[in-house]
Amino acid sequence: MEQIEQKILFTNDICEALKEFTTRIPHDRLYILFDTVTLQYCMPVITPFMNEYDMEHPNHKIETLFIEPTDQAKNIESLTEIWQALSDRHASRHSLLINVGGGMVTDLGGFAAATFKRGIKFINVATTLLGAVDAAVGGKTGINLGALKNEVGAFAPAVAVLISTKFFETLDHKNLLSGYAEMLKHGLLSDKNYLNDLLNYDIEHWGAESLLPLLETSVNVKQQIVRQDPYEKGLRKALNLGHTFGHAFETWCMRQGNPVLHGYAIAWGLVCELIMSNQQVGFPSHTLYDIAHFVKDNYGPLQITCDDYPALYELMTHDKKNEGDEIVFTLMRNVGDVALNYTANKEQIGTTLDIYRDLMGI
Repeated sequence: MEQIEQKILFTNDICEALKEFTTRIPHDRLYILFDTVTLQYCMPVITPFMNEYDMEHPNHKIETLFIEPTDQAKNIESLTEIWQALSDRHASRHSLLINVGGGMVTDLGGFAAATFKRGIKFINVATTLLGAVDAAVGGKTGINLGALKNEVGAFAPAVAVLISTKFFETLDHKNLLSGYAEMLKHGLLSDKNYLNDLLNYDIEHWGAESLLPLLETSVNVKQQIVRQDPYEKGLRKALNLGHTFGHAFETWCMRQGNPVLHGYAIAWGLVCELIMSNQQVGFPSHTLYDIAHFVKDNYGPLQITCDDYPALYELMTHDKKNEGDEIVFTLMRNVGDVALNYTANKEQIGTTLDIYRDLMGI
């Protein structure tokens, strides 16, 4: 299977970038997917591009599609609606789809593009910090199956990813923190200097110019890993750090009727998997405490008790990284030193959750 090298462009001139890419990428018709939030806040930013495109293509003007926001809409019903809309509006296998939104939109839109007519090209315009550093980059697409996160999907990279801090000005602080958790993960996978820069950055008073170099480094960390292992046969498993616990937390919260943002669950998951790293492969205690302190101060604790352990363990048994009956984790020996394919049993997971609750003051 051929892996397309993604073109990632950091720009605040989104309209000019879209004009360049849609001129360079051959296509017969152009479609743009929004959710109802990005339709309101982000469509105005690219309206000049859309107007110019329509003037130049009067016989095939842009078709806009939209879906409901929130991760709960990342399901087979929404996927079917996109397929049907593309079909009804005469999309062919030579058409081009632009996904404008956060991770939900790029995951869902990317999967729709990857499967419609056996695959059409698409561009991701990341409008959230989480989308920019995680979902929009790397070629993973997919939907949830019931309460199980990203249970169905495909490896299908966008031909281009456009990232602009201009869109982040529309985010509330919680959504900014959600993306920042994935940047912390990339810091752990990278080096101590970058991790310290992230831990010392004043995320409460962020600015587009000051955040941009940290963001570029974060995206570069992920892109380098994906380039070496596009289909997650080895090294790319490093990007799962924090996600075995994190996805279980996210699904558990959804089932409790109290859904949390993805990055919050991943922040809690990072603490748990660094605890496990400390127990199994000697990850430094002082770095674990630094991360736990940052997460507690910025994300707060997930309120769980020992009565919740069985449900969380059961959710981990569904994780896609598992091999047979063993629950597989990505651990860290130290910052920048990844330990892949470690397993843990129910007792070890319970011990990890006990320590997590102590560190979080629960």
